[in-house]
Amino acid sequence: MIRKAFLLGAGLGTRLRPLTDILPKPLVPLFHRPLVEWAMKACAAAGVEEFAINTHHLPLMWRMEDGGWLMRDGKGTGLVGGNGLVAKSAVWEGMPVQLFQEDNLLETGGGIKNIEAWVGEDDVLVHNGDIYSSLPLEKLMEAHQASGNVVTLALRSEGVAKHIAVEDGQVFDIRNMLGKAEGTHVFSGIYIFSPELLEKIPAGEKVSVIPAFLELAKEGKLGGVVLDEGVWFDLGDAESYLAAHRELGMADAIHPDAIISPEAVVERSVVGPGAVIGAGAVVRDSVVWPGVEVKSGRVVEGEIVCK
Repeated sequence: MIRKAFLLGAGLGTRLRPLTDILPKPLVPLFHRPLVEWAMKACAAAGVEEFAINTHHLPLMWRMEDGGWLMRDGKGTGLVGGNGLVAKSAVWEGMPVQLFQEDNLLETGGGIKNIEAWVGEDDVLVHNGDIYSSLPLEKLMEAHQASGNVVTLALRSEGVAKHIAVEDGQVFDIRNMLGKAEGTHVFSGIYIFSPELLEKIPAGEKVSVIPAFLELAKEGKLGGVVLDEGVWFDLGDAESYLAAHRELGMADAIHPDAIISPEAVVERSVVGPGAVIGAGAVVRDSVVWPGVEVKSGRVVEGEIVCK
């Protein structure tokens, strides 16, 4: 079983502005929970007991004492990232979380290299911070541990970005970068790596993880498992964010702490805790964030009301 998970939380979230002017993208609410918390719950259900998260944009919003989300555990940590940044410790539902702040963005490869001390000798589940999925992560874990591969990617058969070429459980090309195939499957943004991956990523550099993946593909050590069960959403832009709230239906759409005038109309919408919908207001096919007021008489259709 995989006991550690690394959540990618350092992106700027430019496609999701203005929401990400207020919160880091992984902390944007999805059905009244931060998006990243859905990923953490899925990882924990599959057996993960310890988390690391890389942060960059609006880092104080991750800490409850600063108005953020994670509880501080009051303990120091000796973990130091590859670029010399010391990890800060926190707690989520009783499980330890190490926050690795990247003052300068390190990209997908550099971010992983930066947590090398935390990884130690363990295999790690990596989960992109801006996706929601109910993929069977246990199957990914089983496939990785049975394969002997250094990295195993979770793939989907359908989607708009079929960049991964895979056959018999082995990935042999990505976007035809090795001259073998354009791709047959979609990368979900979820994968597992063994510590050997870190040997292929230079220290202290801003670098993508893709060159390391390609090197592993050449060596026959990059695996892929197709997980078409469950749902998968990339919530990287406003349209997909609204679509997820329309289609998932994961919790009560109207939070019990929302205040809605009996003279207001709310249809097919999600309204967060502490939100206020005034008399005569109309809210349709929209998401209203926690604590936000929709004033009396306002008409909101197909919008994200975040401030």
